[in-house]
Amino acid sequence: MLVTQSLQPDVKAFFDPETWTFTYVVFLGKGSPCVVIDSVLNYDPKSGRTATRSADEVIAFIKGEQLELIWILETHAHADHLTAAPYIQEQLGGKIVIGSQITHVQNVFKDIFNLSKPFSADGSQFDCLLKDGESLDFGKLSLKALYVPGHTPACMAYEVGNALFVGDTLFMPDVGTARCDFPGGSAATLYRSIQKILSYPDETKLYMCHDYPPAGRPITYCTTVGEQKKSNIHVHLGVSEADFVQMRNTRDATLEMPNLILPSIQVNIRAGHFPEPESNGKSYLKIPLNAL
Repeated sequence: MLVTQSLQPDVKAFFDPETWTFTYVVFLGKGSPCVVIDSVLNYDPKSGRTATRSADEVIAFIKGEQLELIWILETHAHADHLTAAPYIQEQLGGKIVIGSQITHVQNVFKDIFNLSKPFSADGSQFDCLLKDGESLDFGKLSLKALYVPGHTPACMAYEVGNALFVGDTLFMPDVGTARCDFPGGSAATLYRSIQKILSYPDETKLYMCHDYPPAGRPITYCTTVGEQKKSNIHVHLGVSEADFVQMRNTRDATLEMPNLILPSIQVNIRAGHFPEPESNGKSYLKIPLNAL
């Protein structure tokens, strides 16, 4: 697989330490159109209060660089943080985008949370649903969607120039790969999706959605295809699909659910919007007992 785009993007990364999440602004110099990938809405699970500290940093940068926000992208419906997409859209415009298979995830969690009308599991909460191989333009740059399911059934990576924003498919080589035990996840599917990514040229830059560094290493968000093939502790060259599946399934069986999975999923399958307010004007999230 060849990366053919000649223009290479500028990438500004923002790190949210509470959720270990990276948000990216991708652009082509001051005053250009841009996209935002995987934004974060701050959430306190003890009080149920939200805040916009992380998103405001992104907004301030976009305004400071006089950028025009065109697309607000999600790599998937995150289970570890709430998206700030609607807040950023309200401040700067742009359209909210996710992979078209989000409808599968919505249908799974519609049952888990017993969601009824007005929730629709048809992706209509988002402004744009991307299919594998489809592209979106923003100024002189173009973004191409790469379907990489496994962590969830709806994961997308996004290719811009010589860069791939890989979501939760891969972590830094010394951390490994994403878990596959959420509803609709599959270790075998993730292995095949990772092979798609590793088929890109070795020099292709890979931007992570998270980093969970071992002791002594600073937070890092960018690696390359070549480095992953050489050093990824879970899926370097020579690791077979069967070996990967056995490792991933065994490891996943020991992991606790993410701290924010219940609030995150309910909000993120709604494109970041809160549930409809009830008769007292307040929105509520559900906690399904013994469901996950």
